Amino acid sequence: MASLASEHRLRPATLDDLAAVEEIVRAAYSPYISRIGRSPGPMLDDYRALIEDRRAHVAERGGVVQGVLVLIPQADAMLLDNVAVAPAARGQGLGRLMLAFAESAAVEAGLSFIKLCTNEAMTENIELYSRLGYAVTHKAEEKGLRRVYMIKPVGVAAPPL
Repeated sequence: MASLASEHRLRPATLDDLAAVEEIVRAAYSPYISRIGRSPGPMLDDYRALIEDRRAHVAERGGVVQGVLVLIPQADAMLLDNVAVAPAARGQGLGRLMLAFAESAAVEAGLSFIKLCTNEAMTENIELYSRLGYAVTHKAEEKGLRRVYMIKPVGVAAPPL
C-alpha cells in the first residue's frame, strides 16, 4: 500500500470545494448534537468566509475531497480551528496527516505552538489529541459550550503556563 501522504493531496480550499467542505463538517459533527444538546461550533462556521480568507484546507484523493482543516495564525500560536474527515475516509490516518500538516504550517509561520479547543463531551477527540502530544491548558464555558483548551509545542520552547 502506498503511503497516505502520497495518496492524499492537501491544498488550500477553493469556493468550488464549499459544498464538500460543508458536507464533511456536517457528517463529522452531527453525531455530537445529541451528546452536547446543540450543534457543535464547527457546524456554525461560515466556510465561504474561511475559504475566501485562505484559512481552510482540504485533503483530496483522486479529486475527491475527504478532509477539511481550518488553521488560523495568531500572534502566539497556530489555532487548529477544525479538522474533519469524511466518514468514508475514517480510519485511514487522514486526520493525523492533516494534524501533521498543521504542525508544519505553524513552524513555517514561525510559531512554536498549536492551540485548539474542543467540547468536553467529545471525549474521544480529547483522548486522541492527548496521545498526539497536546496538553490541556484550561476548561471554560463559552456561548453555552463547555470547552477544553489544549496546546502542543511544535518548536523547542515549552508551552506557556
